[in-house]
Amino acid sequence: MRAKKITIKLPGGNRTSGLWYRPAKTSAVFVIAHGAGAGMTHPFLENLSITLGKFGIGSLRFNFPYMEAGKRRPDSPAIAKQAIESALAWAKKTSPKLPYLLGGKSFGGRMASQLAAEKELPIAGLVYLGFPLHPPDKPDTKRAAHLRTIATPQLFLQGTRDKLAEIDLIKKTVAPLKKGTLVIIDGADHGFQVLKRSGRTDSDALKELAEAISGWASKQM
Repeated sequence: MRAKKITIKLPGGNRTSGLWYRPAKTSAVFVIAHGAGAGMTHPFLENLSITLGKFGIGSLRFNFPYMEAGKRRPDSPAIAKQAIESALAWAKKTSPKLPYLLGGKSFGGRMASQLAAEKELPIAGLVYLGFPLHPPDKPDTKRAAHLRTIATPQLFLQGTRDKLAEIDLIKKTVAPLKKGTLVIIDGADHGFQVLKRSGRTDSDALKELAEAISGWASKQM
C-alpha cells in the first residue's frame, strides 16, 4: 500500500502537502515532522514509514511551509509549531479513534517538543528521531530546558555517533525526565547511518528504530 497524497490547511489560509499511510491493521499513527534540511519525501522518512507499517503503525508525513515553498531557511518556531498542530488535527479528524504519536526527525522533533511544552495535545507520546541537543561539536543542554515541563511520555532515539547530541549529554538529559525513555542505536550517526565496518547496515538500524517505536508505543496505549 502506498502513501496517499493529501493537503493540510494551515492558519492564514495557507496549505501544505502531506503523505498519509495506514496499513491494513493500524494500532496507532505517528505524525512525523521532517528535519531542517530535507522534506517529507526524504528516503529515511519514506523507509521508516514503510517499516513502521509492518508493525501496524500508520504515519502522516508533511512539509513545513518553507519546504513546501522550496526555500532553504527553516520556518520560525511559531510557524513550524502551527504546521505540526495542523497536521495532527488533520490526522485526528481523519481517524479519530486511533491513538497518536507525535514527533519527528531532528528539527521536526524539537519543534514538536516545544509545542507539547506549551499546550496539552491529544497524543499518547512524543517520539524524537535524533533530538538535536546542540549544534555540531558544541556540546550543551540549553535546548533541553523545556523537556522537563512535558507531561506526555517521551521516546528519544539517538545514535552513538550523533554530532548533534553527545551520548553522555543525552543520557543526562533523559535521566531526570519522569516519562522519558532513551533508546541508543549503536554506531548510528544523526541520520541513523552506520559504518560498513560495523557489520551492520542502515536497514538494520531502521528496523531497530521501528521495533523500538512499536514496542514503546504499545506500552503507552
